Amino acid sequence: MNDGLPPLRDVIATHDLSARKSLGQNFLLDLNLTQKIARRAGELSECDVLEIGPGPGGLTRALLMEGARKVLAIERDPRFLPALAEIAEAYPGRLQVLEGDALATDPLPHLSAPVRIAANLPYNVGTELLIRWLTPDIWPPFWSSLTLMFQKEVAERIVAEPGSKAYGRLALLAQWRTTPKLAFELPPQTFTPPPKVTSAVVHFEPLQEPRFPAERKKLERVVAAAFGQRRKMLRAALKGVFKDTVGALEAADIPPTARAEEIGLEAFCRLSRQL
Repeated sequence: MNDGLPPLRDVIATHDLSARKSLGQNFLLDLNLTQKIARRAGELSECDVLEIGPGPGGLTRALLMEGARKVLAIERDPRFLPALAEIAEAYPGRLQVLEGDALATDPLPHLSAPVRIAANLPYNVGTELLIRWLTPDIWPPFWSSLTLMFQKEVAERIVAEPGSKAYGRLALLAQWRTTPKLAFELPPQTFTPPPKVTSAVVHFEPLQEPRFPAERKKLERVVAAAFGQRRKMLRAALKGVFKDTVGALEAADIPPTARAEEIGLEAFCRLSRQL
């Protein structure tokens, strides 16, 4: 893989870029691995790609080399802007960098459909961004796929099945409106500096319609209450949500003595329709 730009280690040395723990930064320097992530995102030549936290630009370069029509990169740390400007110069008109916090920046004015999102998400904002992308009021969403890197523990929570320790709110929100798949894992030593945990890439394809009918806000409320006290039986955990909790559970065909992790997505959707 050669795009005529210097190796990432050299870029980091030239611009004196150390990873900042406070911003959840860990750099993936192996361009073969960033290319693997870019390829997992799908066919990019007809798409704009939104990337959050590009850092020194390893994944950015891979997305452009894989043919992305345009990459919109949102970077909070101004130290990386000169390195990203060099990539923009090598790919004229195909990379736009916005300096800012991804949680406070609206990317939509800068994107044209179809849009794919691909990112090695900063650990400290990854889950919050994912939940925002999974829970817009209008569905299908503005994106046609998500290919995202998380800590392995978070990735396992996204694809978890009922009955497992990892199963909870994240699994239900992800699986209600998308098909999430664990693509591959990345060990700590592939990063600089190495994090304490293994990472994993998850690919999400949105469904045209949610898997089972439910109102988003009601489903979120029921799921949050159920898993907020996951050791309790649902008749106790959901006391503040329903006037007649046992009646609502029975109407949804759920045993009042069941616990949240035993209940599948379809049953939670039935229960939310009792609200």
